[in-house]
Amino acid sequence: MLFIILSLALQAGLIMHVIKTGRNMLWIWAIALLPLAGSMAYVVVEMLPEFMGGKTARRAKSGVQRMMDPNRDLRRASAEVEISGNVDARRRLAEELADRSQYDAAIDVYLGGLKGIFEHDPTLLLGLAKAYFGKQDFGAARAALERLTEHNPDFRSQDAQLLYARTLETLDALDEAEQAYAALAAGYPGAEARLRFGVLLKRRGKLAEANHVLKDLLDGAKLGPAHYRKAQAEWLERARREMG
Repeated sequence: MLFIILSLALQAGLIMHVIKTGRNMLWIWAIALLPLAGSMAYVVVEMLPEFMGGKTARRAKSGVQRMMDPNRDLRRASAEVEISGNVDARRRLAEELADRSQYDAAIDVYLGGLKGIFEHDPTLLLGLAKAYFGKQDFGAARAALERLTEHNPDFRSQDAQLLYARTLETLDALDEAEQAYAALAAGYPGAEARLRFGVLLKRRGKLAEANHVLKDLLDGAKLGPAHYRKAQAEWLERARREMG
């Protein structure tokens, strides 16, 4: 009985908070019809950011909003393209589509932006290459990345370099892929590039070189901070397995 009374009091308090602060009135229905889930969602989305602030609260709010309305960002990006039609809006829409694995739609949006003075825009071309790669059209991904480099010689992106190396490897252009990984591995901020480099060397029968790259990766991780090892756990674990 006490739990029921406290639950009703909490619901009433949250509903009053919705009304007093002018929040979306749909929250009232969520709190009333889904006492536990609705109340928790309201606290995380609307109240927690006020009390805590900072990135953690914003991420929590964003995560709950995505669960409650997974197409919210996609609708917003589509509306921005309809209203402004500018390149930034197209990029955001294409990224939202690609995140949903809607690669053909993303490719159409990117191609629609690659016109006029933005015909060879490096950010759009990189996004286009990622969409082609996701679609497994690796030849088109390579062409987009080479077009990016040709027309933007001063553009520097380790993400683009890694994607290019992966694309070459997938196309069995292994000599070129090895050179691309070698050029990238030492300076890449995470463990992925060196892991992939070691795996390619192993695939090509260069076992001593592969083990050297993988051991160097694992030894360096031991000396690094704990947050690095946590962030790179997937790649480090794969490196251990490849060493075995």
